[in-house]
Amino acid sequence: MVKYRKLYERLIQEKTQVVEKLEQLKALRQPQVGGRESSSFGKREEEANETFELEKSLVLENKLGENLAEIEHALKKYENGTYGICDNCGKSIDKARLEAMPKANLCINCKSNPSKYAKTTK
Repeated sequence: MVKYRKLYERLIQEKTQVVEKLEQLKALRQPQVGGRESSSFGKREEEANETFELEKSLVLENKLGENLAEIEHALKKYENGTYGICDNCGKSIDKARLEAMPKANLCINCKSNPSKYAKTTK
């Protein structure tokens, strides 16, 4: 796995960045101390804005969580000695693809034609 060491280090850095972003988002979602003023002026608009911001935050959190799972999967493959091998067909993933996307777990053929190369599970 020596040939993939730099990609492994990139994955570790990416994981650290994603975890930090997730922690920042979760911290921003914590309820604010003090609450709102009791004025009804603009209350609905303020609540709508808060709901919209919460939804945006949750979508971003979900995307980051998916990204983190993909990174952790790639790291586990590296540790198991299977990094660079397609999860679907078992062939080698092109090194240029891995350099462009270190967390890639599918070769370009399986990624671009999922139905053609899908594993059959029973």
